[in-house]
Amino acid sequence: MMDFQRHWTVFVSLAAIALLPAWHPLLQALSLSWHNDEYTHILLILPLAALIIFLERKSVRNAYRWGVFSGLALMAIAAVSAFAAYFCRHSLTPDVLLALEVLALVVWWIGSFVLCFGPGLARAFSFTILLLFGLVPLPGIILDRIIALLQIGSAWSAYGLFAICGVPVVQNGVLLAIPNLTLRVAQECSSIRSSSMLLVTTIVVAEVLLHSPWKKALLIALAIPLSVAKNGLRIFVIAMLGTRVDPGYLTGSLHRQGGILFFAIALTCIFAVLAVLQRGERMTAHSDMQRPSAATKGD
Repeated sequence: MMDFQRHWTVFVSLAAIALLPAWHPLLQALSLSWHNDEYTHILLILPLAALIIFLERKSVRNAYRWGVFSGLALMAIAAVSAFAAYFCRHSLTPDVLLALEVLALVVWWIGSFVLCFGPGLARAFSFTILLLFGLVPLPGIILDRIIALLQIGSAWSAYGLFAICGVPVVQNGVLLAIPNLTLRVAQECSSIRSSSMLLVTTIVVAEVLLHSPWKKALLIALAIPLSVAKNGLRIFVIAMLGTRVDPGYLTGSLHRQGGILFFAIALTCIFAVLAVLQRGERMTAHSDMQRPSAATKGD
């Protein structure tokens, strides 16, 4: 028990030391997430990562060891990156500088974890570590490209739904034309906020409720096309209601605040796939338990 407390104390101390030079960039990132929809998910990262480690605390207590070489290597990379960002700060745009500073902090924290608990445990918590990178606010040049991809993906998704339902539709980039209506998938309609929230939620669900690394990766990867599909579904539903039922749907509450409904649909799909993957894990575990008894019976 005392040995674990020593590991934990060193980890907390190293993590806290990094906050001395990095508290201002971290505060900037949290403020950005509070005022900007594109970064809302940042507010969830630290609480969710702490929750995962708390839920898996027994594995931490039973499998920890020092990982000095790997941990110090990561911490050195973080320190060099932070110094490089500091000395080049006048030649960097504010968003790029902030991203580099927060990235250095995250890598330092990961290195501290590896140093105090070992590479093996870090691999076991690989998806929690992946989650921590969500603290890094993406620079505008990267975020704009992601939004553009979500726009065009959403337009293609909606186009497919119109075509499947027999609605005449013409697509030109982010423009969709159906009878009596021409739609433009604007940046505000890219659903970047709900897409990032869906991805973060899926990472947490996969880490807590699945055991197989490849099944975790599969579930997390599924969140990306689902983000596009649910936004395409939203465009399709609003357009159909606006042209077939009431034009008010085009500017009403479903258009402005209906994102939560389609987020819930996507999340339901995630949990449906999760149930299938969990069933597969239970069947595999049951088979593994039966094998030794069958071998013993044969002897």
